[in-house]
Amino acid sequence: MPPQTAAAAARAILNSLHEIMASRSSAQAKLNQIVEVIGATLDSEVCSIYLLREGMLELYATRGLNQQAVHVTRMAVGEGLVGTIAMNIESLNLAEAAAHPDFAFRPETGEEKFHSFAGVPIVRRQRAVGVVAVQHVEPRRYEEVEIEALQTVAMVLSELIANAGLVDEDDTHGSGAHLTGPERLQGMALVKGIASGAAVFHQPRVTIEQVVADDIEAERQRVYLAFDKMRQQIDRMASQAEFGAAGEHVEVLQTYKMFAYDEGWGRRINEAIDSGLTAEAAIERVQQRTRMRMRQIDDPLLADRMHDLEDLSNRLLRIVSGQLGTAASMGLKGDAILVARNLGPAELLEYDRRRLKGVILEEGSLTAHVVIVARAMGIPVIGRLHGLRGKLREGDQLLVDGDRGVIDVRPTPSMAEAFEARFAKNRERLAHYAAMRDVVPVSKDGQRVTVMINAGLRDDMPLLNLTGADGIGLFRTEFQFLVSATLPARERQTRLYRDVLEAAGDRPVVFRTVDIGGDKVLPYLRQDDSALEENPAMGWRALRVALDRDGLLKVQARALIEAAGGRTLNVMFPMVTEPWEFDAAKAVFESQLQFLKKRKKLLPEAIRYGAMLEVPAIAEYLDILAPRLSFLSIGTNDLTQFLFAADRGHPKLAERYDWVSTAIMRFLSRVVRTVAPYGTDITVCGEMGGRRLEALALMGLGITRLSITPASVGPIKELVGQVDLGAIRTAMDGWLAQPPPSMRVALLEWAANHGIDCD
Repeated sequence: MPPQTAAAAARAILNSLHEIMASRSSAQAKLNQIVEVIGATLDSEVCSIYLLREGMLELYATRGLNQQAVHVTRMAVGEGLVGTIAMNIESLNLAEAAAHPDFAFRPETGEEKFHSFAGVPIVRRQRAVGVVAVQHVEPRRYEEVEIEALQTVAMVLSELIANAGLVDEDDTHGSGAHLTGPERLQGMALVKGIASGAAVFHQPRVTIEQVVADDIEAERQRVYLAFDKMRQQIDRMASQAEFGAAGEHVEVLQTYKMFAYDEGWGRRINEAIDSGLTAEAAIERVQQRTRMRMRQIDDPLLADRMHDLEDLSNRLLRIVSGQLGTAASMGLKGDAILVARNLGPAELLEYDRRRLKGVILEEGSLTAHVVIVARAMGIPVIGRLHGLRGKLREGDQLLVDGDRGVIDVRPTPSMAEAFEARFAKNRERLAHYAAMRDVVPVSKDGQRVTVMINAGLRDDMPLLNLTGADGIGLFRTEFQFLVSATLPARERQTRLYRDVLEAAGDRPVVFRTVDIGGDKVLPYLRQDDSALEENPAMGWRALRVALDRDGLLKVQARALIEAAGGRTLNVMFPMVTEPWEFDAAKAVFESQLQFLKKRKKLLPEAIRYGAMLEVPAIAEYLDILAPRLSFLSIGTNDLTQFLFAADRGHPKLAERYDWVSTAIMRFLSRVVRTVAPYGTDITVCGEMGGRRLEALALMGLGITRLSITPASVGPIKELVGQVDLGAIRTAMDGWLAQPPPSMRVALLEWAANHGIDCD
């Protein structure tokens, strides 16, 4: 069958299907007619339709098999050839069906005389709701054009049978009963916290109102116009590049643009239109084929490229349908839990923070950009929840427990009541800590402890006053890079840094230079082989990238120096591993300082340079490096995983190694002793300092400067007032000299004996 014959056959079938479904016949009669039309048009001896009902694939209509098998033959998803097609959502094309390992013979169908077999899934909203299969007596593989014609018919059939009520649209298992009663979903806790609200899908479904085209040429023109508009958008993204060497940003977006201008992609959509589909249906038809190919790809780099094509398909579909925008553009109507396959940090920031209470993701990881930003915003996030759209509906009530990674969907009144009681207790605790805003953290023996917050967004600045923190001990400058479509220009960086300093007033702000690379990949920066690192946390990232791309660090240095004119600038370099790296980064700032001095710019009163201790190797250089430092910040998150060779993002290792283990305590104690003679300030910035027991341990080591999440400021202030620092230091010295079986147990017992609440 030549290509034009395939398109003509598909178009003839579509027209017939349209007439059949518009008739007043029963659903069964319509299906009986449909298999006859498909079989006759494709010259097939057998054509059968299986539909997913009550969790089973049921033979609903057939031409060529025994009619007595209709509504009798049923197979589970994954059983037999039909079940395999539905499970994998991919086609099969076999010259000899019985030779396939998944073949399952059903004697009641009378199919033993048929050798060749081809089947395609009937896909509805990315789920298989049935299968269309054809068979022949002679062993032969079907032509590709025949399979494509069958796939086009199956796509249209999915819409038609759904409109006829032959399958439950929201049913992944058949019955749909689980979409009315309560259900508990277990995922991975990515950002802790609890929240409740109505489910809101980030990407509302594009509803295809019409599948069969009335005027093929008109549909073709709609696609041409949509392609033009999409390409203009992509070109505009490229032209808005704000930094870098000439031509760099053209290369950066090259892959994305390559797909946008790919003639093969447009040709496949046109071929689908030729078969009789509307523009929307044709794009969706080609997108379905892309998804099937993606499932067969093992190469992660190639799979990422296919995801780019998926993203562009969604963009094109929204343009051609006129259904533009995400749920953010339409506005949240009340307390909402956002549901998405994945999410970018910029997309998250588009939502109304007063109404966005939580996020649940089908994918997601602890190091995903959106998770980093959500953690800073205090929004609980749960990830790794596959098939979410088949388990809940838009508007379903959700209870999100980000502490345990659990979501209750459509909770019963008693479940909601228990959750609300827990929520109320949480609010009381938060109100108690909020009342400590003006409390100065001074220990029982009169020693001042500095409690600062970590931040990274302009919107974080009001939290300084709300918590009464002493300043910002870690401002993550990379957040601006992560949430931008292009690399932020120097002027934009300067505005942000100046706004932050002005909001802080006379309180210090420590700016960490950009920590990108490794797992924090920026799509607008040209990638090399480092993008494929197996261990990104220990790879090409942070200061290593900044020194390699010295233009990036020069621009940031100039922006920080200009923003801090007339003030003290505190700048900190991440992931310093050897002293020369610190010296090289400092030299970049000093050169920019001289550059601005010659141009009579207002300069900072002073620049204090610091380093982050995250890589254990730098501890061996502290006697050399400390005299050059104004301050040292210990990043406990990375340091811990490096010391234990344990990825903190690995679910089986995340809780395995204890922050207050003897190994960590002895390492930090040695750092404190080494730095002490030089008068260098030591701060711990990381989750460790925000936990009460861990903070108690740090104070026992002599560390009295903590930079923590804003939510932890109140609890840590309260803790400080309960502790005699001299006493805990004496106890810690004893434990370090003669370690107890469990440092955590020893600390808990000591705290209990001294009336200190470390819960």
